[in-house]
Amino acid sequence: MKKLAIITSHPIQYNAPLFSLISRRGHIQIKVFYTWGESVLDNKFDPGFGKVIQWDIPLLDGYPYIFVRNTASDQGTHHFKGMVNPTLINEIENFEADAVLVFGWSFQSHLKVLRYFAGRIPVFFRGDSHLLDYTPPIKRMLRKWFLRYIYKHVSVAFYVGKHNKDYFLNAGIKESKLIFAPHAIDNSRFSCTDKACISRAKEYRQQLNIPEDAFVFLFAGKLEKKKSPLTLIEAFNQISKKESVYLIMAGNGPLEDSVIEAATISANIKTLPFQNQQSMPALYSACNVFVLPSAGPGETWGLAVNEAMAAGKTVIVSDKCGCYSDLVKEGVNGFTFQSENLNSLTTALISSMTLKPEVVKCCNSKILSLYSYETVAQALEVSLNYK
Repeated sequence: MKKLAIITSHPIQYNAPLFSLISRRGHIQIKVFYTWGESVLDNKFDPGFGKVIQWDIPLLDGYPYIFVRNTASDQGTHHFKGMVNPTLINEIENFEADAVLVFGWSFQSHLKVLRYFAGRIPVFFRGDSHLLDYTPPIKRMLRKWFLRYIYKHVSVAFYVGKHNKDYFLNAGIKESKLIFAPHAIDNSRFSCTDKACISRAKEYRQQLNIPEDAFVFLFAGKLEKKKSPLTLIEAFNQISKKESVYLIMAGNGPLEDSVIEAATISANIKTLPFQNQQSMPALYSACNVFVLPSAGPGETWGLAVNEAMAAGKTVIVSDKCGCYSDLVKEGVNGFTFQSENLNSLTTALISSMTLKPEVVKCCNSKILSLYSYETVAQALEVSLNYK
């Protein structure tokens, strides 16, 4: 059985189920090398949410891993020198890896792994960057030159969707070296078909004084400028005067006070603090339409859209989210709108209320059958065994 060393910064709720699935399938042997080190297990203040976040689902079960010693003076994912791992290459070699898979290059140790193993064993890469955000021409040209240097060390890049593929092509990776391995979530966990989840969804509406038969829009995420939550509230106020509809704003963050203040304008806007992973399937189930109004920069994909779709919900997504071309079928399971364009978002809100739930669910199910952990696992297995 061939061995794959996976290099990533820290346990993430979206990656842990994938790693566990690969181990269960038994076609390749993996070991995950967490470069942040054991200190990542300490309770961390998340500046995006503005609070300490401790995930309530297991992130280390079902697969082999190691926390690599990190000697960085300022550890973390917020800068290039946040991951300094003097023993990492030796530990990968001791594992006798047949290939390495690196998640992200913008840390000192990750880039070092790319450069060291290039030409020795296959170097796989996974990232989700795109070209949707505006970049000044000179900076864009310099970045393109730099990225071509970075990616010349990569044997295969796994792209998560259309816009990520365009990014890799622009960075000089040949199409023959690009393999589709989509962004995915645990689709079954978010389907909310069990009695407990359905009951909790009803409780959400009761808790927020929302009628059982009311039409509900939902935003759930960090209340920060990048996500543009205030634009959503402004657009909602345009239609709430004419329709009996509700908006739930769930999350914490730098714009929390502004969101709460804006919500006082309408009794039909309800606010909730951050909801942890175990609660999210029920929260999605409590709404009719999920809205991700991100303005960027840096909204690479928007995995909350996958989650809402798995719950069978209509989605409205801005054109700054990397997922919009892949997951949104215009007028079938949702709508895309022009980022920060109030009229465009308002129109999408109104139009979303006309879609038939059974058609939305069917469309979502077909799309997510491809955007699954199984698809990603198969892509890794085929690539490793082929190489």
